[in-house]
Amino acid sequence: MSRGVIQPSQQKLAEKLTILNDRGIGMLTRVYNIKKACGDPKAKPSYLVDKNLESAVKFIVRKFPAVETRNNNQQLAQLQKEKSEILKNLALYYFTFVDVMEFKDHVCELLNTIDACQVFFDITVNFDLTKNYLDLVVTYTTLMIILSRIEERKAIIGLYNYAHEMTHGASDREYPRLGQMIVDYENPLKKMMEEFVPHGKFAYSDALVSLQMVYPRRNLSADQWRNAQLLSLISAPSTMLNPAQSDTMPCEYLSLDTMEKWIVFGFILCHVALNSDAAALSLWKLALQSSTCLCLFRDEVFHIHKAAEDLFVNIRGYNKRINDIRECKEQALGSMHRERRKFLRSALKELATVLADQPGLLGPKALFVFMALSFARDEIIWLLRHADNIQKKSTDDFIDKHIAELIFYMEELRAHVRKYGPVMQRYYVQYLSGFDAVVLNELVQNLSVCPEDESIIMSSFVNTMTSLSVKQVEDGEVFDFRGMRLDWFRLQAYTSVSKASLGLADHKELGKMMNTIIFHTKMVDSLVEMLVETSDLSIFCFYSRAFEKMFQQCLELPSQSRHSVCFPLLCTHFMSCTHELCPEEVNTHMHTKTHLSLCNMFLDEMAKQARNLITDICTEQCTLSDQLLPKHCAKTISQAVNKKSKKATGKKGEPEREKPGVESMRKNRLLVTNLDKLHTALSELCFSINYVPNLIVWEHTFTPREYLTSHLEIRFTKSIVGMTMYNQATQEIAKPSELLTSVRAYMTVLQSIENYVTIDITRVFNNVLLQQTQHLDSHGEPTITSLYTNWYLETLLRQVSNGHIAYFPAMKAFVNLPTENELTFNAEEYSDISEMRSLSELLGPYGMKFLSESLMWHISSQVAELKKLVVENMEVLTQMRTSFDKPDHMAALFKKLTSVDSVLKRMTIIGVILSFRSLAQEALRDVLSCHIPFLVSSVEDFKDHIPRETDMKVKHTDGLVELSSAAGLPCEIDPALVVALSSQKSENISPEEEYKIACLLMVFVAVSLPTLASNVMSQYSPAIEGHCNNIHCLAKAINQIAAALFTIHKGSIEDRLKEFLALASSSLLKIGQETDKMTTRNRESVYLLLDMESPFLTMDLLESCFPYVLLRNAYHAVYKQSISANA
Repeated sequence: MSRGVIQPSQQKLAEKLTILNDRGIGMLTRVYNIKKACGDPKAKPSYLVDKNLESAVKFIVRKFPAVETRNNNQQLAQLQKEKSEILKNLALYYFTFVDVMEFKDHVCELLNTIDACQVFFDITVNFDLTKNYLDLVVTYTTLMIILSRIEERKAIIGLYNYAHEMTHGASDREYPRLGQMIVDYENPLKKMMEEFVPHGKFAYSDALVSLQMVYPRRNLSADQWRNAQLLSLISAPSTMLNPAQSDTMPCEYLSLDTMEKWIVFGFILCHVALNSDAAALSLWKLALQSSTCLCLFRDEVFHIHKAAEDLFVNIRGYNKRINDIRECKEQALGSMHRERRKFLRSALKELATVLADQPGLLGPKALFVFMALSFARDEIIWLLRHADNIQKKSTDDFIDKHIAELIFYMEELRAHVRKYGPVMQRYYVQYLSGFDAVVLNELVQNLSVCPEDESIIMSSFVNTMTSLSVKQVEDGEVFDFRGMRLDWFRLQAYTSVSKASLGLADHKELGKMMNTIIFHTKMVDSLVEMLVETSDLSIFCFYSRAFEKMFQQCLELPSQSRHSVCFPLLCTHFMSCTHELCPEEVNTHMHTKTHLSLCNMFLDEMAKQARNLITDICTEQCTLSDQLLPKHCAKTISQAVNKKSKKATGKKGEPEREKPGVESMRKNRLLVTNLDKLHTALSELCFSINYVPNLIVWEHTFTPREYLTSHLEIRFTKSIVGMTMYNQATQEIAKPSELLTSVRAYMTVLQSIENYVTIDITRVFNNVLLQQTQHLDSHGEPTITSLYTNWYLETLLRQVSNGHIAYFPAMKAFVNLPTENELTFNAEEYSDISEMRSLSELLGPYGMKFLSESLMWHISSQVAELKKLVVENMEVLTQMRTSFDKPDHMAALFKKLTSVDSVLKRMTIIGVILSFRSLAQEALRDVLSCHIPFLVSSVEDFKDHIPRETDMKVKHTDGLVELSSAAGLPCEIDPALVVALSSQKSENISPEEEYKIACLLMVFVAVSLPTLASNVMSQYSPAIEGHCNNIHCLAKAINQIAAALFTIHKGSIEDRLKEFLALASSSLLKIGQETDKMTTRNRESVYLLLDMESPFLTMDLLESCFPYVLLRNAYHAVYKQSISANA
């Protein structure tokens, strides 16, 4: 079949344009990376900065492209040593430049072929052909401009070639042409203006001028958009379901940025058209007024006005064009773009809201969605480019604090398209088969001439569309219309050449119909690609500073914080900025770390901001809950009492104290409190954090909610510890009840976060509060358990030992005693029942167990010291053990004893610690009975049914006793004390000797009791049911220590306590015969020590050793003495 001299089908214009455009982007990526590497001192090839090669590099650049290896041995000597390394390391750079040269050759060849074929170009008819043609010219121009910006290009090419010549004896075969190209394209645009003189006469200028139907319509002001109600679905409700139609479907969402590049570079290269064609001049001026700089590639920009003026200034008769450029530069203000962004914010919001409610509209109104995305993307990129590259006095036009809102609505529309893709597929499959196929078939039938090849392609289009059905969508079949689209591209090429039998120029309706059909096919199989084409913002990854600045501005403005999630979402775009011709960008993670760190930083900052807001709310709530503490009601009660008794209430005009809850009473709903502002800001930010469950950047999954969870855990941990207000210097600490109130207030606020964000706040509580029950948290920091344990041991109990505090059994609390140096705290406020319960609530069973273990460690250290005192007095004690029925001998032996007071003091300290522990255990039991009553009752039941004779002696009961102790239940033999005392290891002492020491310790305590009668502080007080020097705690100490020691040494607890009772009663009865009043002044008070409750001894046994009548008389005496003292 004859088509003239040049057959279009043989030229394969469509295939060449497709391949060369893709290769051009790949070459741009490689050249861009070389430029960036050479501009970075760390990444620059080492040979360019090596001092030893400096003279050689300068020589090569000076002589470039000539090669002179002779007579320059001295300058090139160092090069000779490193030639193999240079060849190896610079090969990638050198052959990239060779690839650029080959790409240039192929482009020039194709442009000449297109000129020879006299191809007809019209963006509204043969869209794909025209677009690819214009793209190729711009890609080629951009590549040569960026190549000329690599300052080290001559050094790299020259170094490689010299090394090649030294190694192989000849220059690289590509070097002469490559060197000449580098020299020719020193000023790339000037060279290309000469190059494009033949191209600009026909095809190229026609392609550019065809934009007059599209570009002015796209480059309208915001007011014109608003008047036309652009992108509005609800402006005409009656046509809401009608499909959005246009004769130029693909032109509607064509990037404005792309068109401006076509126009600016096109009319710079074919500047003659500006003088001869009014339409060309109009397009040129409009483009110059729209922008001051264009994006070449990524963050490389081209300053239009300066470059154009510099090129035109040397052309005769171009003064008018230069004046045009200067006028347009003055008019190129950012106000038009600012207004456009303002309009697009509201338009996209409306569109996203309507589509969210009625996703079925995505079918007929898909064009609106892609137009909206394209328009918004153009304005965002314009702002990004100009804000980073323009230094103007008025920066308001280049700073947009609401840019996040626009990006957010773009992301919403993208999400709708991805989510409701099947809805769109279903619509357009029916559209293609039911309408497009019929119309196209009619158009083909009405063609006057239709050659065989074209007829086959057209028929295949109709058949492909007719065969489609909704069932394919329902069955999840994967559609692929790429072949159909490429066939249409080929058909455009066949029918656009000058001597085509079927000329597309004469059948424009066919071209427009096919363009519409191609858009419809993309709605079925290429939605993701369409999203990338119209809304890809991966360019942000090359403007990281501007990107971060926009994010910070977004967070600073409360009304914009709900849109802050768009910044991490933008990081998901970054994967589309790579190219297969530059695999090292992916394989070596050139940009991956930057992108991941950006996404991580954004999510982290959002979580921190939310955490800070939550902390502020918690602080406010803690203050409010603090007002409800009982201590604050004293003044109110006092005022009420005074009012009742009609007493003067102090100064006149004293302001009445506000009662808690006043803050909730509002006279005006417009009144906004600080708490309201915080809640509003938090709800806005939490909307953003909760917007997506996760997002993927470079195969890494980010979960925004987890960032918030981790920050809340860290802050909650710090806040709990901070609220203890522990001051190591002054030993001050918050009361457990007050801390518990604050923690509960804090937890209430945190629980309310679940109303804003889908996070498991219970997990936060479990992680944090469980860590607080341990000695240290996961970061190795002290917890409230360690702080309170330390305070009770080192502050409260130490003051008890010093005689400043006493344990009052009647009050079940430790109470301050009147002393010269008043204590800084009131012991009762830290140790009464309510405070101990609060402590148990805070520390939990684990924390209370740690407290018990710490108490037991102190007891074990006291027992160790007691054992040393027993060893010192062993001989005397051994004799006294068997001589308790010989009073005179006992008296003589007693005088030989040393450290009697120390023994009693240490035993009293042990008793005090055990009393404190019993308070803690009782509080724990009360708390657990409220929280887990069924479990506690089960433990009690188990404990009650252990046979007493097997308790702590049969191995399988050990765990149950420990369980009982952990639940706060009292045990006859304290397992914690047994563990603490059994861990003491005495060197060179046999078990028999240890047992003997334990027995003698009981003897030592028993024979020392009478000395207490002479102590003035040993007076028994009926009011407190104890002694002010805490000797009433001795009973508990003796019982528990004896039980633990004789359990460890497998002795009989009852026998040893009987022995103790015999010795103690004998010793105490002797002081009844004393006549010295000083020695016996508190005799009755000391007698009462024998009235101790013991699980191992009976009252009958006591009666046999120490008549109860003496105890009754002693009680009578101390009560009588107390009454007379009070009188």
